[in-house]
Amino acid sequence: MAARASSGRAGSRNAGSNRPRRPLYQPSFLERHRSALLSGGVLFVIAVVGAIFFFSATAPTYACTNTSQPAPAGTPLPNGSPAPLGQAQPDMGNVHVTVGTNQKYAYCPPASGPHYNALNEGPIAAKYYGPDDGTRPEGWIHNLEHGGIVILYNCKMGACTDATAATLQGLATTFPDSPQCHIKAGSGSPVIARFDDMPAPFAALVWDRLIYLDTLDVTKIKAFYQSEAEVTNPELQCPRATPTPAPSLAPRGSPSQAASPSPI
Repeated sequence: MAARASSGRAGSRNAGSNRPRRPLYQPSFLERHRSALLSGGVLFVIAVVGAIFFFSATAPTYACTNTSQPAPAGTPLPNGSPAPLGQAQPDMGNVHVTVGTNQKYAYCPPASGPHYNALNEGPIAAKYYGPDDGTRPEGWIHNLEHGGIVILYNCKMGACTDATAATLQGLATTFPDSPQCHIKAGSGSPVIARFDDMPAPFAALVWDRLIYLDTLDVTKIKAFYQSEAEVTNPELQCPRATPTPAPSLAPRGSPSQAASPSPI
């Protein structure tokens, strides 16, 4: 009887020893999923870096406090001459800034203001630039400073058609020489570039002055250049012509104020 009891106890111990033992070390969640977490982290970093590069490449290189709104047509001058083409814009200075600096302009499209002064960065080559060429105001404002003209087209207002591009490309190669200094076309004018921050499909700019156009009026652009270019730009390329005095409006034969008798 005792032997059977002893045998029973031994059998119980042997049966218990056959059960799987729980491991003493349990790996943590991070250890179990380390590979997946590392892969996810790498993908996240790549996505963030890619987003930074994308937004850096597509973000505007300038900012505008105000947009110059179209002004009503001017009135004729006192001497009977037609009103000047276009409208004035407050001067924003002509300081040179480091290439790559993004500027904030008080008015857009800027007809003056801070700009680059470096080879191929400002002034830039006078030619037609396509919608994706990435021209910057900081570059072509230097062309304005030298008396040049910049012609802008607005893709957001439908000015990026194939027909418009063909006309602008033709304009770039048939533009007249400058009106005052007679600088050959292509030396600094015209610069034709995309600019969407304006309330018209097209605009033409000289220093401190611009004209908005609802249609691509090549005749008006050339007339604006002939009458307004090389008049106010701060970096003269030739001696500025002395303005002709306006003729007197007094009727012929009437005594002048200087010739009138002095009161007694």
